[in-house]
Amino acid sequence: MDYREMLEDLINDSDGLVLTKDVVNAGIPRQYLTIFTKEDKLERVAQGVYLSPTTFDDEMYRIQAKNQRVIFSHETALYLHDLTDRDPLELTVTVPTGYNATHLKEDGLVIHTVKKSFHQLGTIDMKTMFGRDIKAYNKERTICDIIRNRKNMDPAILTESIKRYLNLKDKNIPLLLRYAKKLNIESILREYLEMLL
Repeated sequence: MDYREMLEDLINDSDGLVLTKDVVNAGIPRQYLTIFTKEDKLERVAQGVYLSPTTFDDEMYRIQAKNQRVIFSHETALYLHDLTDRDPLELTVTVPTGYNATHLKEDGLVIHTVKKSFHQLGTIDMKTMFGRDIKAYNKERTICDIIRNRKNMDPAILTESIKRYLNLKDKNIPLLLRYAKKLNIESILREYLEMLL
């Protein structure tokens, strides 16, 4: 099998979205990305990210594929979990403290930072609307995050999201309280629970 066939297989296996690092890891010379781009078989949509013309650009997947430490959070996670009806105007992510997120801000993302020890707390695998794997915080961590960030949030979204969470059959209040204790917002969370339950 030649490099051209190998790259075509890689494009098919990755549903039309290819990263330069995947091409290199497959042993295909980078120049084939340039060749495929000139032949309109691929389009460069961001540094190190190529898309076939028949594939939709899955922005969330692309962002996370290039930035392994990014976890979708806050308003974006609320939307992913169907805890709000509002489409996020900007994607919101959390990175560990000390991570250089300048390039993410330049791409228009809202960035939150958290201690490294809390960064992975409540991380789960989810799917984008195009069916690609991404990492986001679970519902309980997301509720804790929006309460921690309540001064910067629309109060109506905050209240509605907590109400929706409390109406879920699969809510996990003990887990929610454990996260709240770790994140030092237990008393504030209890106030919301008393008010809304």
